[in-house]
Amino acid sequence: MLAGFRLVYPDGSFVTRKQHPGDFDACWDVQNVDDARLDPVFWDFSRGRAAQKQRFLGELFPAQLPEGATGRAFVDFFQVNKMSGEPKGILAIRLRRSRRK
Repeated sequence: MLAGFRLVYPDGSFVTRKQHPGDFDACWDVQNVDDARLDPVFWDFSRGRAAQKQRFLGELFPAQLPEGATGRAFVDFFQVNKMSGEPKGILAIRLRRSRRK
């Protein structure tokens, strides 16, 4: 959050009815994010995003970045059921920094 994250959109088995999700996918809104304060792991897509999976047990993508196979922005890509191609809803979590006393 120190880098300025404001919105994150979780996806994958984490937001399904699966009792034991395997992992999660998420995308984060790049607006207001300070690249100088952003951990480089958020831009590391090498080796199948291994560093992200190791650190967070999931994968995180910039919401406005195009997904490779479809060319849709990840935030739009996450709104399509990959099995049926039908539209689906997604979660949007608004983040804010807590006030410490």
